[in-house]
Amino acid sequence: MSDLKIAVILGSTRPGRNGKPVADWVMARAGARTTAEYELIDLADHPLPLLDEPVPPARARGQYQNDHSRAWARTIAAYDGYVFVTPEYNHSVPAALKNALDYLCVEWHNKAAAFVSYGTLGGARAIEHLRGIASELQMAHVRQQLSFSMFTDFEHWSVFKPGEQHEESVPVLFDQLESWARALKTVRA
Repeated sequence: MSDLKIAVILGSTRPGRNGKPVADWVMARAGARTTAEYELIDLADHPLPLLDEPVPPARARGQYQNDHSRAWARTIAAYDGYVFVTPEYNHSVPAALKNALDYLCVEWHNKAAAFVSYGTLGGARAIEHLRGIASELQMAHVRQQLSFSMFTDFEHWSVFKPGEQHEESVPVLFDQLESWARALKTVRA
């Protein structure tokens, strides 16, 4: 078993969300990997109130006052990299995902990130926003991404049936992510 730990973060908490089958699809492909251990983190299982820390995370430097903040920090700190699975809401990311990212600072630093999105335009605009957020949080994000269209990769806009062309991109995304995650482990050491 590898010492590299990657979290697949499901960024939507909306009832009836399409993200769970997408995250499960990513996890099924990650399960075949031997070079990293992948675990699913569902934000629905980590209900964070709107950011309520009295000190901004960049200044708190990991010293959070609320129990839910400390628990979230411990969860995120345990990983070397992340695959963010996100829908596109109003040309951006869901509020729950943005809030979860904003809660922390140093726990994200010098980690690798990859993006999987879905939406009418494949969630491309959500990924563009996530790239800026990840950069500010000092995460190295990889070039390869997966973008699923609500028109072609979902039946009736609700049943996930990804096109076969996505299978070629998955190992590239994992390879890039694991490469950067492994390299950044040495930076954090």
